[in-house]
Amino acid sequence: MEKNEMIFGIRAVIEAVEAGKEIDKILVKKDLQGDLAKELFDLIKGRGFFVQRVPVERLNRITRKNHQGVIAFISAVSYQRLGDIIPSLFEEGKVPFIVLLDGITDVRNFGAIARTCECTGVDAIVLPERGSVSVNADAVKTSAGALLHIPVCRERSIHSAIRYLKDSGIKVVAASEKAVMNYTRVDYTV
Repeated sequence: MEKNEMIFGIRAVIEAVEAGKEIDKILVKKDLQGDLAKELFDLIKGRGFFVQRVPVERLNRITRKNHQGVIAFISAVSYQRLGDIIPSLFEEGKVPFIVLLDGITDVRNFGAIARTCECTGVDAIVLPERGSVSVNADAVKTSAGALLHIPVCRERSIHSAIRYLKDSGIKVVAASEKAVMNYTRVDYTV
């Protein structure tokens, strides 16, 4: 893990949040307490940050520095809102081409998918807030820089993103590694 990808220490994380840094996730020691910890919790409450309570041993494996029970991971990209991207694509006269990824946890796989998405003209990639890959420097490198050009959206859930796309009149096609049908094109008629 590169040092510029994470911030550790309660005050440092508070400052990063107040400065508007794109934070991918925050790891907090399970039993963290105190006035400064309360200030941090009050600050991040309701902001949509993915906060995970973990044993101190996990924090110690990540860094040997004085983390004070808090480590925040900074995103390598600025996340966009799906609700902002779709209307702007319609205004441009485009049929939105969005890729939703669920269950992707390996940064190298994600980077390769993002590289393919950029080459095929995908307008945005959507990830769920929880249980998903972090968009870090390794993902950007594996994507050959594609993640710096294609918008990435972090949504509360894939289900709500699918519902939003359908409500917007966008056809949704799903696939998995167990698929039997081979799509060579998508019919955009509804």
